Amino acid sequence: MTRARQQLPGSAHSIGGTMLDVLGLNAIEEGAYRRLVELPSGSAEALAAAMGTEVAPLIEALDSLEHKGLVARSTSAQGHFVASPPDLAIGSLIVQRQEDIRRAKLELGALTEQYRGSIAERTDTDVIDVVRGEQAVAQRFAQLQRGASEEVLALVKSTVAVVSAEENVDEEVALSRGVTYRVVVERVAFEKPGFLDLVAESARAGELIRVTDTLPLRLVVADRQLALLPLAPTATNSGGGALLVHRSGLLDALLHLFDLVWGSANEVMPTDAGIEELASSRIDEVDARILTLLLAGLTDQAIGGQLGISLRTVQRRVHQLMDRAQVVTRFQLGHEACRRGWVGV
Repeated sequence: MTRARQQLPGSAHSIGGTMLDVLGLNAIEEGAYRRLVELPSGSAEALAAAMGTEVAPLIEALDSLEHKGLVARSTSAQGHFVASPPDLAIGSLIVQRQEDIRRAKLELGALTEQYRGSIAERTDTDVIDVVRGEQAVAQRFAQLQRGASEEVLALVKSTVAVVSAEENVDEEVALSRGVTYRVVVERVAFEKPGFLDLVAESARAGELIRVTDTLPLRLVVADRQLALLPLAPTATNSGGGALLVHRSGLLDALLHLFDLVWGSANEVMPTDAGIEELASSRIDEVDARILTLLLAGLTDQAIGGQLGISLRTVQRRVHQLMDRAQVVTRFQLGHEACRRGWVGV
């Protein structure tokens, strides 16, 4: 995890694609359409020269754009093309894509029900999928983050797995969707050049990061429902394969392991100079105020109103404090908070 912030997909210079690639346009098609939007009309030869590309692929791109309704042949200039109005042409593509997504969601619901029905019939070995090959492991790693809707948990060892921190573009996209990242990093990882800056950037982006001396294994968990860990936990990378663990007693054990590691690790906070490591017995000012108001009997909604934060943020922070204190009820949290000195008695 922990990576430098990069421009999100959907911006004009997003990583790994163009702005309109989500609508089925490749880079040449988008470039040709953008150029035609700025011109009364243009020929394939003129567009190719302006874009610095060959004429043949430009002609293919224009034919594709014409088929999609984004351009039309000019009636006043032979061999020229004109751009269709963006609000009309691109708007229709967006509606079409939204309809495709709606149908895909319906199919997803049906498949999910079938999958849930098969869980009860699974054997002991069915709760684990063996993923072999570096590319396959990297794909599952990306899918876990893309599919997460609430939380991603991770134990990050010092050695690089199949995807480095810099290459993990899915993390920032997930953060922008409101997914919470809780990451524990092995201390020796900070010795790598530039890693400290990556951690500071990730912390400022909203990632919750802690540090500990050593970690028993490398682990990623999405929404506490799916976990990915190396086939050989002591291997230097995951290129040899990984285990995808579904909901089971084994997943519960992995979650418990993460909670124990998280609770004993030191918190990393972003500062103007980089980051600051806080002892595991300390909590930040917001959490301290939440606990104080919670002990005073205020509801989560009232606490959010007092502190100017959302109800979801209050509930998320209380849940994290419970994990950190290794308790299961709020009454236990209040007792443990007083015992640890998080709030005044």
